[in-house]
Amino acid sequence: MDVALLTVGDEILAGDTTNTNAAWLANEITTRGATVRRILTVPDDHDTIARWTRQFREEYDAVVVTGGLGGTPDDVTMVAVADGLGRERELFEDVRDGLLAKSEAFRDANPDLASEYEFDMDFEDSASLPAGARPLVTDAGWAPGCAVDGVYVLPGIPDEMKAMFELVADEFDGDTDSRTLYTPTPEGAMGDVLTEVREKFDTEVGSYPADPDTPNRLKVVGEDEAEIERTVAWLRERVETVPEPE
Repeated sequence: MDVALLTVGDEILAGDTTNTNAAWLANEITTRGATVRRILTVPDDHDTIARWTRQFREEYDAVVVTGGLGGTPDDVTMVAVADGLGRERELFEDVRDGLLAKSEAFRDANPDLASEYEFDMDFEDSASLPAGARPLVTDAGWAPGCAVDGVYVLPGIPDEMKAMFELVADEFDGDTDSRTLYTPTPEGAMGDVLTEVREKFDTEVGSYPADPDTPNRLKVVGEDEAEIERTVAWLRERVETVPEPE
């Protein structure tokens, strides 16, 4: 299963916010056996989001879009995804009713805030999702997400995103597995080994240098367990390895 991640947010592109969502999602998806092939960050721009949603959906098995959900003018992701997939939006009444109930409960629990501030939330707009979508709703946040035609739309706030991803995590399965070796050998001294291992085995081997006080990583990825083990054994005979650092 090949997956693309599309993160949305002007604040990410400006460097005001670190894109931790992409790193977390990539790790979660890879752990489940799927493969993340692309990660792209785009601004809060309708046409850009729609274009990349459409293109990624044509190229990959699944697309995860994060960010740009909510009730402010720059939250255009849901509309853009619908347009990118060529779908109208439809009102999901049960989602709207849930938002209304959550709003009333919030007001009852926070009377001082309710009296001091005017909360102007368009619940019908928030509950209008791409036609045919499966709504994704959690108690962690307000904005609903959705799953439609292989595209998963999640909020950008990390805690809310993680809670919503758990609703669909089991759908990111695949046959890919991996093993990681740790070595004090500098990457520049492993050139011949890394070239030969790629020629001998039906696996992918990546070398990831670290700082001087941390061992480098060799990550072996493949779909055949026995082939992965053969690759690991071959590498252990040719490269010094050390235990995983604590």
